[in-house]
Formats: sequence, C-alpha cells, structure tokens
Amino acid sequence: MKKEKKVWAISLIVLWYLAPNQTHAQDSLKTSRLDEVVVTATKFPKSQGETGKVLTVIDEEQLAHSAGKDLSQLLNEQVGLVVTGANSNPGKDKSVFLRGAKSDYTLVLLDGVPVNDPSGIGGAFDLRLLPIDQIERIEILKGSQSTLYGSDAIAGVINIITKKKGSKPFGVFGSVSAGSYGTSKLSAGVSGSTSLLDYNVGYTRFKTDGISEAEDKDNTGTFDKDGYDQNSVQANVGVRATDKLTLRPFVRYSKFEGKYDAGSFSDEPRSTYDAKLLNFGLNGQYAFSKGTLNLQYAHDKVERSYTSPDYVDPTMLVTSAYDGGFDNAEVFYQHNLTDHLQLLAGVNYQHSKMTSGDAVDSSLHITSPYASFFVKDLNGFSLEVGGRYVDHSVFGNTFIYSFNPSYLINRQVKVFANYSTGFKAPMLDQLFNPFYGNKDLKPEESKNLEGGVQFVSSDNKFDVRGTVFSRKIENVIIYKYPGYMNLDKQEDLGFEIESTVNVNSKLKIGAFYAFVDGEVNTKTSAERDTTYHNLIRRPKHSVGVNVGYQLSSHLFVSANFKTFSNRSDLFFNNNTFATESVTLDAYQLLDLYAEYKFLQGKLKLFVEARNVLDKKFTEVYGYSTMGFNAYSGLSFNF
Repeated sequence: MKKEKKVWAISLIVLWYLAPNQTHAQDSLKTSRLDEVVVTATKFPKSQGETGKVLTVIDEEQLAHSAGKDLSQLLNEQVGLVVTGANSNPGKDKSVFLRGAKSDYTLVLLDGVPVNDPSGIGGAFDLRLLPIDQIERIEILKGSQSTLYGSDAIAGVINIITKKKGSKPFGVFGSVSAGSYGTSKLSAGVSGSTSLLDYNVGYTRFKTDGISEAEDKDNTGTFDKDGYDQNSVQANVGVRATDKLTLRPFVRYSKFEGKYDAGSFSDEPRSTYDAKLLNFGLNGQYAFSKGTLNLQYAHDKVERSYTSPDYVDPTMLVTSAYDGGFDNAEVFYQHNLTDHLQLLAGVNYQHSKMTSGDAVDSSLHITSPYASFFVKDLNGFSLEVGGRYVDHSVFGNTFIYSFNPSYLINRQVKVFANYSTGFKAPMLDQLFNPFYGNKDLKPEESKNLEGGVQFVSSDNKFDVRGTVFSRKIENVIIYKYPGYMNLDKQEDLGFEIESTVNVNSKLKIGAFYAFVDGEVNTKTSAERDTTYHNLIRRPKHSVGVNVGYQLSSHLFVSANFKTFSNRSDLFFNNNTFATESVTLDAYQLLDLYAEYKFLQGKLKLFVEARNVLDKKFTEVYGYSTMGFNAYSGLSFNF
C-alpha cells in the first residue's frame, strides 16, 4: 500500500511541474447561477431565477474533471445526497438517499424520460447500468416532483442528460485508464453535427478485480475478490426534419456481470450475477411561434439473474432470474400565453410488466393527465401552480398538486417556498407475488414543504443558498408477515446550506453542510403507536468542501473532502436469528485530482487519488470499503 501511494504521489508531482510558468487568466466567473438555464424544474428551458424549486447542476466541466469516478461516486459528492455502496466494492449494489429518503423515492430520468426496473421490489433504477463517460450533464431536482413526473418522485428526480452531438461534422473521442484493484476502463466514440443531423455514438468497457464484497472480520485472508465487468454502448441521433420539427431516436445497451458474497462478514466464492439493460425510444419536438409540442417514448427491458448455492443442498448451485419491461409514452405542450404567463399541459402513459420471477406475467398501467401554470418574473415574482390526476389499473385514482412561489430581488436575492404532494405506486412484486403480494395496497402519499433564500453577489463571485424542508409520507408500504401492507407513517425534516466562491479567475471553492433526521410511526398488532428514528445508513450530518485551481491553461488540480457523521444499520444475526441494530462510525474522505492538457486541449492526461487518508470505514455493516486507491489515464477528442 505504501509503495502504491508513493507511485501516485510522484505522478501528481510530475503533473504539477509540467505546468508552464506563464499564467492564463481563464474566465471562471461564469454567469450567475440564478441566470443558468435548466430544463428539469419545469420540463422546458427556464432560468433558475424564475423557479422556486431547489436544483443542483453537475455541468460538463465537472463531469470532465471526474474522469476517474463512476456515477455513484460523483453523486455521492453532492449536497443532501448519499449513495451507499459508492466506495464499496465497485460491483456492489448502490442505494441513493436524497434528503434522507429511501432509494425508491427518487426518480431517475434519462434525457427527461423516466427509467424503471419493474423486475425489482422497489423499482429503483440501478446506477451501475449507466457509465459516466456517456453523460453530458446532470440536474438534481429536490422535493416532490410527482406533479411533473408522476410516481416515485417523492424525494426528487435525478435527470441524467446524455451526450448528443459534436461541434463539427465528424469527430472522435475516447479515453483509456487503469488503476488500483486491477481496474481498467476503455471508452471510444464518434460524434458530429451538420445543419440537418447530429449524432453521438459511444462505447465503454469497465473491468476490475475488485475487493471482497464481504468484510473479512477476522482477517483470515481467505476471502476472494469479487470482480466486475461492464460493457455499454449508446447511440443518439438528432434529425431536423423541418425548420420546426426535430426527431431524436436513441438506443442504449448495457451489460454487467460479477461476483457477490453471502452477506455480512460471509464470503461466497461461487455466487455470481449479471444484468442487462436495453433502453430505446424517440424524443420529438415541434416548435410553434409561442410554444412547443413534445413527444417522448422509451422502452426499458431489464434482465437480471443470480446464481448461488442452494439452501437445501449447498453443493448445488441455483439460478434465479428476474425480467421486466417498462414503457413510458408522453405528450406535452408548452405555450407562452403572455409575456408573463406560461402553460404546460400533457398526458403520460406508463406500462410495467414482469415476465419472470415469483410474480409471473404480472402487469399494470398508469394514465395521468397534468397541467401547470407559470407566472414568469412579474416584477421579480414567479409562481408555478400545477396538478396531476392519476388513474392506476390496480389501486384506482389519486390527485396530486404543487404550489411554488418565488421572489427575485435586484437579480441577486431569491426567496422561495414550495408546497407539493406526491405519490409512489406499489410495484408489481408487492401487488402480485403469490406468496406475499397484496392487491389491496394503496399508493404511498407524501406532503412536502420547503423554503429558503439564495444570494448571489453583484460581481457573481459569491453564491450561497439555504433551504429547510419537511416531508411526511403516509401509507408507507412495508413487509410484515404474511405480506406487504400499508402501515407506517414517515416524517423527515432537515436543512442544507451550500455556497460557491470564485476567489479569482483561477480558484473556485465550493462547500456545503446538510442535516436530515427522520422517524417512523407504526401501529403494532396491539394498535399501539410506536415512534423511532429509522434513517438506516443515512448520516444526520454531512459536510463537503471542493477546491478547484486552474494553475494554467494546461494544468487543473482539485481536492474534494467530505465527512459523514455516524449512522445506524440493521443486520440479521445468524446466531440469534434476530435483526439487530449497530452504529457505524463517522468517517472522512479526501480525494485529489489533476489533469494536464496537450495539443490545445485535444489530449488530456489525468490522475485521481481517492481516500488519500486511507480511512477504514463502513458504508454497509459487514461489507468492505476501498482504502487508498488511484487511477490515471489519457483522454482524447479530435
């Protein structure tokens, strides 16, 4: 380990000294965050100053400086967002906790279109299926967004915007890198743009020997490594059929396979898994003089299988397969009624089907029309009011709504408040499993309240935002013998403070503090209310600091520090046959990154060192995490 640290330290020093003596006054004082145009908050382009919603943007520059990370590690650096498994074995499953909410309360979008895995219990999308190399931008929208995006968006949405086109008719790009734990990655692609056509086609291969997924508590040295192998391809094409009509067909395919262990502190060298995602569809837009008509269709096909020793006869291996399909079709129209009043109206249809597993050939569909009205910058005042009617093929119907006012003072101070309701529909396995399913399940329903203030200095060098939030969820679906039922009431609250300082044209510092706490109210069999804190694996306190320094036109370096407070976890004790609670210690992570550009930026050498302090920590009780690890590589764009 010491030798490996020395090698990577020397690499960072070499990059530092490669910097030429001359300085370069790169303009890092970008447009104010309040003027930044986003699409996720309203489904059409709108500046952040005109919306009362809380949105974090990971832009193209940040992604370029994250060449050594995967998607879960990048998301784990954001305010109010914790991804357990991000720093465990690379092939271990990832859980997204946005503002302390469980994973299936955060909806993942690909280019604004929901993606879903009906073959799973909660339907949460598997982040391992999306390589970071094929992403151009990420918008994280917090608070309930069910009015705009339907089911699962109780905590918020993560909109992953993929690469679409190049800056010239034909270009090639790619990267090659290698590092700790026998890890290597190769990506390559072509992109281009003309007056009639744009395109981006990319391929990524990621392979690692990994570490043991389970922690070797007694340091026996006998636990094997659980490797991981992924192949992904993506193709985006944009066709400008007329001056007003644009069509964007797309297809994505990702496959990964690896090994996993038997559980906490329990090695199992024979267990393997694999997963496949096929995602294809079409986005279309027709422009009118005062608005746009949008069409979206996407199909997700997910196949997963697990092979492990048989419980009855451990000498035998058994395979369990889970396949599901998800169709999302949507039409919506945005119209500028006046200079200060806008309308958005649409209808969404979703169909989910499980074709294998315990709930064989089960399916459901959801039809939901929705509409929102927007007051646009009326002497600084903006407002969104919207509603969605939901017709579900199993539980019936429900209605949700949102109310989001904001006020912008002198283009520098924004005061905002959001009140919204949301819902999560029960999944196929929860409804139709022949052993523990319940067709009488109701949707989980939420009430969300948040408010805050954002300040941007007149010279755009300083930006700070503070937000408080409260979330209440009723009819929470839990498993309690003999099956699933609506029982719990979840209540969460917290606040976030985040700021960015552009010290000068070269040095940029970002920092945040996030707090979240939650409790659940449960009726026992004796109809007695019990209350307990239950944010398992989620820290009450988290702090992050990121420092980026553009030393010259060629050399950029950055440091990212994040700390997590202690957390609670639950595990099943095989000796007592009972579920027990444990406390996971607080920990800190320090990552360093450096890149050096050649040939006017067409070639880039990068080095990333993670967990530089070599901290021993736990994300999930009984499972390993990575110590000091580092990666270097070369990327190109011609």
